[in-house]
Amino acid sequence: MEFSILANSFNKMESTRKRLELTQFLVELFEKTPHQVIAKIVYLLQGKLRPDFEGIELGVAEKLAIRAISKSSGITIKRIEEEYRKEGELGHAASVILEQKTQTTFLVEDITVERVYETLFKIAKLEGTRSQDMKIKYISSLLNDANPLEASYILKILLGSLRLGIAENTVMDALAIAFSGNKDNRKVLEHAYNVSSDLGKVAETIATKSLKGIEKFEIILFNPIRPMLADRVKSEEEAIEKMGNNFAAEYKLDGERVQLHIEGDKVVLFSRSLENISSYYPDIIEKIPKAIQAENVILEAEAVAINENTGAFLPFQELMHRRRKYKIEKAVTQYPITVNFFDILYCNGKSCLELNYKDRREKLEKITKENEFAKHIPMTIVKNDNEIKDFFENSINAGSEGLMLKMLDKSYQAGSRGSNWLKLKREYQNELGDSLDLVVIGGFFGKGRRTGSYGTLLLATYDEDTDTFTSICKVGTGFSDENLDQLYQILNPKVTIKKNPRIDSEMGADVWFEPELVIEVVASEITLSPIHKAALDKIKKDAGLALRFPKFTGKIRIEKAVEDASTNEEIITLYKGQKKVAHDKNLI
Repeated sequence: MEFSILANSFNKMESTRKRLELTQFLVELFEKTPHQVIAKIVYLLQGKLRPDFEGIELGVAEKLAIRAISKSSGITIKRIEEEYRKEGELGHAASVILEQKTQTTFLVEDITVERVYETLFKIAKLEGTRSQDMKIKYISSLLNDANPLEASYILKILLGSLRLGIAENTVMDALAIAFSGNKDNRKVLEHAYNVSSDLGKVAETIATKSLKGIEKFEIILFNPIRPMLADRVKSEEEAIEKMGNNFAAEYKLDGERVQLHIEGDKVVLFSRSLENISSYYPDIIEKIPKAIQAENVILEAEAVAINENTGAFLPFQELMHRRRKYKIEKAVTQYPITVNFFDILYCNGKSCLELNYKDRREKLEKITKENEFAKHIPMTIVKNDNEIKDFFENSINAGSEGLMLKMLDKSYQAGSRGSNWLKLKREYQNELGDSLDLVVIGGFFGKGRRTGSYGTLLLATYDEDTDTFTSICKVGTGFSDENLDQLYQILNPKVTIKKNPRIDSEMGADVWFEPELVIEVVASEITLSPIHKAALDKIKKDAGLALRFPKFTGKIRIEKAVEDASTNEEIITLYKGQKKVAHDKNLI
């Protein structure tokens, strides 16, 4: 398949943010795509080469790409850098530079999707002392034969700057229309994606085997299942109102959610965002098989840091010391954990997703044997708000965040958030009634004690409809010196010359960041705002929503994907649930 077809489609998609138009462009692209290439197209649409859990990253820096452009075009690095600063995006700058080259150079080899994909895959696999030179060679070989538009998108994919505004749901809508003729069949594709976490494989299956092939999609061991998520409640009374008077309550531990895939002595661990995190937990790999009484199984658990002397739970931030490439053995010794099971998704070759919670819990307890390292998350059945309050207090006293409340008769809904699971946290009982997970999109240089770091951060919610990040507040309180240093180390490599197209903010910042980091904040309330873009026009025309007196809680949510951050819909729900909205009369 000619790469120019894909490049032209990308160009159309970048010209709009309307979901219907994006869906139509995708449908037209899929209808032109040979079945054997469809998976590659879907991965490239997402700016990747393989599903996230395989951990294949291109790892191409801007400086290396500039050297490759120079080698291909014969234009000096200084001139390319000048054009880059002018255009603000290297892919577009390259297309401008290469316009001149194509007037005097004949194309010597066709650029196909297959060739681009395979070359990018080779680049991603390169390691060692000569890898940088080889990457430049591979990139320039593509640029030599590419027209300016093709070169622009090859570089955007390489640099991770392809921003089409396409969410996974939009891709599934288009696949359903293109290969079944009915958008409503998206639900079947969604189930397949939820149990496989591989949208390319889903696309290939419906293209080659039709809808019947998708309906037969099954869980594959060592391919992560997209986790089920919970809605929030801020009181025991609200929980009873939503769940009735007979449901399960579990301790909500302040750890890292881990999905464990186990067969014999082989153990692979995935984070909530489907990253393979096995290397951070060698103690789990070594010890957990001894606690499993099944041939193969997929379990969910919380890995929680503990005080080795008392066994008490420690805050989530202690686990961050495990996030290192080197000296992990030392970190394992210094920051011991326990693994606390709470669900079972697959056992002895069969899915457990269709089982109700009560049956899954019984099965979980039957096939996992507790010891000092492996435990079951404490659970009880509650029938009224007094019983919830008692168990909630026990949970807090044990060092937990609060409770997870779960319907006894409901199945596991992979990849979805709903009222079958609710979370009740200690912070949710503040004035706002919630803590929020927000995306860091911009920074302001610190002054005084904070000189040399970012003293204030600009934060955003996630807009699911437009696949953008909408500003909601600046936060400058709650940061310790250690927090400021840690955040600077994390954020500094994410600084970008120009605001990412997915960021929607009228408020400026000293620097912009690629939207890749989530932090937790609390606030006194949510107010209407003429400046911030979160939930714009949803409550009042020309007004968005903003947080009043936001404060950083100290939690950097490295385990969360930015698409799992607090959404505009959640913010609207919280706003409407506030008892007092007096501040809305004074727009900030």
